[in-house]
Amino acid sequence: MALFSLSIDELRARQSLKWRTYDPDVLPLWVAEMDTTMPEPAKAALLDAVERGDTGYPHGTAYAEAFAQMAADRWGWQLDAAGQVRRAGDVMNSVLAVLEATSEPGDAVVINPPVYPPFRQVIAGYRRCIVEAPLDPAGRLDLAGLETAFAGPAQPKTYLLCSPHNPTGAVHTEAELTAVMALAGRYGVRVVVDEIHACLVDPGTTFVPLLTVPGGDQAISVTSAGKAWNLAGFKAGLIVAGAGATGVLADLPPLAQQSSGHLANLVHTAAITDAQGWIDQLVEEIAANKALLASALARQVPAAGYTPAEGTYLAWVDCSNLGLANPAHDFLQVGGVAFSPGVNFGAEHRQWVRINLACSPDVVAEAVTRMAATLTG
Repeated sequence: MALFSLSIDELRARQSLKWRTYDPDVLPLWVAEMDTTMPEPAKAALLDAVERGDTGYPHGTAYAEAFAQMAADRWGWQLDAAGQVRRAGDVMNSVLAVLEATSEPGDAVVINPPVYPPFRQVIAGYRRCIVEAPLDPAGRLDLAGLETAFAGPAQPKTYLLCSPHNPTGAVHTEAELTAVMALAGRYGVRVVVDEIHACLVDPGTTFVPLLTVPGGDQAISVTSAGKAWNLAGFKAGLIVAGAGATGVLADLPPLAQQSSGHLANLVHTAAITDAQGWIDQLVEEIAANKALLASALARQVPAAGYTPAEGTYLAWVDCSNLGLANPAHDFLQVGGVAFSPGVNFGAEHRQWVRINLACSPDVVAEAVTRMAATLTG
């Protein structure tokens, strides 16, 4: 049975952000929630804990051990769960904790716009300065631009990398990541990488963990099972230090390792341990939705620019040639379909939208129909 097979009526009964932000006649394809049910092993772990009244505080390293086993099985990445991994809250709380451990207020942090909006929020909110090294026109890392940022007058202490990249879906290659770490080593920049989308790559695509490339032993990865298994309602994450960066773990701020919940740790651990096949089916359905979106746009909205990327379930669509003053606003107000506005990801991307493809093929098709209807108004 398809994972993306829930009816619209079933989905509209949900109380989550995706389904409660807009009016019921709006089709929501914006925030990164998936239209799936919980993986059965995760659901079983939750119900078992609730039945036993096992609702206390988290304990132990089971989540870290499960992640280390998955890393070995999927990516050939050998980790010391006890020595390199720490339990934390969600990914952005983990980023905050690592920034606090590796930089001071006023220090500069490099990002690659267009990029996940909370990157800006956490940097500015904790009194660090943002230095931009934009992606190249193809939506990939611009290594020359990155070096310019590293060598610039701001003298950045930290580089916050998104891998795979949100919103473009780029899956960084081993060569690209190796070059990143060489630059970071040359200029004394600590790399912190958000790898929450690591499992969400198309079938046949290889995800490369940053900490496995030459120089990656000096980096820090933050991750969580919350994205790939659709468990954002259960706050839990992991901070993973490269073998040469474990000292950062000792410098994490007080309580950073107490920001996840016991039930969340149980559910995430069960998903990673026993729902790998679920992920394998999921990415096949997502890849099919990417192809569907591309073909539907080509037929109904041919002026839209979209090239399917290998990572994430997010589509990054250029609407510059559609003649709309504000594409996301117009699609919402006229077409009744909600996308994430491109400007949220970078000031130069006001004519772009991000589309969430973790939904049924029927919803993808209906979204494109509503886009086309917006243009005929």
